[in-house]
Parts: sequence; C-alpha cells; structure tokens
Amino acid sequence: MRILICEDSGLIRDGLIRILEDSQHTVVAALADTRGLEDAVVEGAPDLVILDVRLPPTFTDEGIRAAITLRARDPRLPILVLSQYVEERYATDLIASSSGGLGYLLKDRVTDVADFLESADTVAAGGTVLDPEVVSQLLTRRRQDSRFDRLTDRERETLALMAQGRSNQAIARALHISEGSVEKHISAVFTKLDLDPDAAGNRRVLAVLAHLDATS
Repeated sequence: MRILICEDSGLIRDGLIRILEDSQHTVVAALADTRGLEDAVVEGAPDLVILDVRLPPTFTDEGIRAAITLRARDPRLPILVLSQYVEERYATDLIASSSGGLGYLLKDRVTDVADFLESADTVAAGGTVLDPEVVSQLLTRRRQDSRFDRLTDRERETLALMAQGRSNQAIARALHISEGSVEKHISAVFTKLDLDPDAAGNRRVLAVLAHLDATS
C-alpha cells in the first residue's frame, strides 16, 4: 500500500514511517506541514493519507481542514486522521461529507501497532474507523436532540459500536448478546432517529452522525 504522511512531530513521523515500512507498505511522502500536500497527493498517488489535526503554522486545525479539502477534491481518497484532540466541528464536517475510507484516532489511545495497522488497512479498503472517545464526544454534544433521548442504554451502546465501524458480529461479542438482538437494536436506532432502516455498512455510521449534526 502507498501511504502519504503529514505529521509535524519528527519523532512520530519517523515512527510511523518505520512501522509502515516494516509492514511492507511504501511511504511515498512524509511532510511536516500542509505546504505541498495537495501536490504530493497528486504526484504520489497514495492509497491512504495519514495526517495530524494540528499542524504548523498555527497548530490549530490546519490538518483536518486539509483533510476536508482533499476529500472534496477526491471523495474516494482514504484518510486517517491522528490527533491528540477531538475537533468536534471539523470532525463532524469530515464525517458527514464522507462515504467511507475515513478514520479518526486519538494518538494517546493508539498503543498497539497491530491495531493501528489494522485500522490503516480498514480505512484504505474504504471502511470507517472512529475512536470511541471521538464518537462519545460527538454524540454527547448532540444529546439536546430529543430523538436521542428515545434510545435505551443498550441502543446507545449499540450506536457507539456502530460508529466505530464494527460489524454486527463484533457488536454482539462486545455486548455479549446474539446477532439477532443486535439487528433489533440497530433497527430500533434507525427508527427512533428517523433514519433509513435499510442503510448498511459504514454508511449507517455516517448517516447517523450526519443526521444528528444537521439537527443539532
């Protein structure tokens, strides 16, 4: 897999390069800021872009704004955002405008190399990987929405796991319930949030978050 990295910390950048190249991936470019990022994407034709949220010169939101710009130009470009923070407004914009191939992970929670590589593979393949804390903060901000109050505790747990990109089988294992029960909870979530019950895969996650954001 061809990967482009945009990360201002030299230590983290070098660490990512080593991890990825040790796993037989090719790092086509490793940038310290967003200058030249769009040209590097065109020239390097990466299968995945990994970037930090806060980059020079202001260290506020350059990275995630760059991610939104890249996805606007090429909606199929897989992007994995790494951050120390949950930038709620931009994270929601990025998620809501996405049709897959998206990840948002918090750096201090990425402690297992195998899990990180699996997340990178999932995003590159068009899947969605969202850190549980990202999901929690995005959903918590929207609890004033009366429809969210309709959900039971179990349905909220199911929704949070859905938003992590987990399959029905994985949700069943995490909650120690049957897949049939998971399907019932998912159906109830879509019904109570006025969402299309036929939505599937990563699109169901994006639809939930986008719909909640549109009415927040």
